[in-house]
Amino acid sequence: MAITYPITLPSSPAPANIRIYPRSIVGVGVSPFSGAQQVYRHQGQFWQADITMPSMYRAEAAPWIAAMLQLNGRYGTFRLGDASHQTPTGVATGIPLVNGAGQTGQSLVTDGWTAGVTGILKQGDYIEVASRLYMVMVDADSDGSGNATLDIWPRLRVATLDNEAITVNSPRGIFRLASNEMPWLAKPGRIVELSFSAVEAL
Repeated sequence: MAITYPITLPSSPAPANIRIYPRSIVGVGVSPFSGAQQVYRHQGQFWQADITMPSMYRAEAAPWIAAMLQLNGRYGTFRLGDASHQTPTGVATGIPLVNGAGQTGQSLVTDGWTAGVTGILKQGDYIEVASRLYMVMVDADSDGSGNATLDIWPRLRVATLDNEAITVNSPRGIFRLASNEMPWLAKPGRIVELSFSAVEAL
């Protein structure tokens, strides 16, 4: 069977730790005479992650090792989310959709939420749009028609499509390995240790 991307990583055993950190491309020039700074915000914003698996017996590790090989270094992609925040802290009810095609930037106009709700999403909640992972930066309320404008990070990846679905539960993004190396440590007693780093696939 042909491998198609993005692959789904094994669900068991789950990672012991996922360290997620956002990257913003910001240039800073410092005067060597006064120390004054000039700051320029570039467009680049993306997610990175370090994933550490628990110590596994060889049979448990086999699906994870196979997944690494399926990725073929940085070539393939996989879906990944924040395991600590799979459900929103906001109310997040309704059938949320993107409201308007061609949106760009860090605000997303949406509709389809339950009308008139304070805290329909809370800051720190994740959403998924077009297989991309975003975090809500500011608490959002829905108006009387179920509309809400979300301030999100990172910037929208591509211009939106009208009525595109918004996922609020178990949102994921698309990542690739940060390196072409895919090592694992085999220890006596058939114990395997494995860790890897990932970067958002752009």
